[in-house]
Amino acid sequence: MDAPAFRVTPRPGVMDIAPYQVGGSHLAGAAKPIKLSANENPWGPSPKAVEAMRAAAERLSLYPDADSGGLRDAIAEVHGIDRARIVCGNGSDELLQLLAFCYLRDGDEVVYSRHGFLLYPSYALMNGAKPVAAPERELTSDVDALLAACTERTRLVYLANPNNPTGTRINAQEVERLAAGVPDHAILVLDAAYAEYVEGDDYDGGLSLVARRPNVVMSRTFSKIYGLAALRVGWMVAGEEILSVINRVRGPYNVNLAAQAAAAAAIRDVDYTAKLRAETIRLRARLTGALEAAGVPCTKSEGNFVLAGFGEGERGAAAADAFLKGKGIIARRVDAYGLPGWLRITVGTEPECEAVIAAVAEFRSGA
Repeated sequence: MDAPAFRVTPRPGVMDIAPYQVGGSHLAGAAKPIKLSANENPWGPSPKAVEAMRAAAERLSLYPDADSGGLRDAIAEVHGIDRARIVCGNGSDELLQLLAFCYLRDGDEVVYSRHGFLLYPSYALMNGAKPVAAPERELTSDVDALLAACTERTRLVYLANPNNPTGTRINAQEVERLAAGVPDHAILVLDAAYAEYVEGDDYDGGLSLVARRPNVVMSRTFSKIYGLAALRVGWMVAGEEILSVINRVRGPYNVNLAAQAAAAAAIRDVDYTAKLRAETIRLRARLTGALEAAGVPCTKSEGNFVLAGFGEGERGAAAADAFLKGKGIIARRVDAYGLPGWLRITVGTEPECEAVIAAVAEFRSGA
């Protein structure tokens, strides 16, 4: 007897979402490729974080702190903010997605910058809302365009600043102008995943805005400079009203015990973080300068990666990607972001950056 037909369908919008493609990590014939496709920390986490995780292994039979209290204490201590305004998540992705789940209804709209993080439109679609992409100016978020895209149906405005995959950011005055112009019926979500790599005294990721505006939130991650991508830890700072909503729907044990311990130790090791920040900025400048000297323009990235423009056609980004793979180097194609002529390349260790520079020079020479 034939099995009955499967007739259960997902909610409208879900099947319009393209499955998210993560950065590649394997190359045929390469035992240990240079993986520069996922913006990971190539030096690894603080030794203090590793030690804290090992100690946590003695307590694996216990549930973690449901409120991530110790981790929130560490975040509050380092950033000088009230722990009561912090919520932690299974990566910042969970918190960004929970905002959409909690505040979007069918027919609402989500505004984001044209080349913003690929999951923003997915969050809209999976909750019955319409994603609205605002045009950018020179691969940089445009406040006027973002505000012009807002309507009476807008509920969330996502801004990654610095942005992934372009690496560009808008200054504090422009973020302030955006916050002032976002409708009262919408939440401005400042995604500051790459905050630790920013150069500039005018930048705090959005903390000062969150303190002054109840409809502004800021999210951060431990996956980048803190080197804890495998553990999935993020946090968000917001006003009491929004936190009350998020804490009603997040899982009670959404951040595991080992992740809480490692993240708290990592954020407190400010000397290690400062060392990695300085080294990343130094190598980012080296990589950008060398690529541009080889005739490959780059955006002014303030993340731990560069966006390199190889163009399209026979000797464009696709060919460059294939050539790099032939040298054992994995970069990230960004066609899904509407940038088919570009490659995103993580800032690796100094030997890894030099390998990229040599390979690109060889590719550009036509060898």
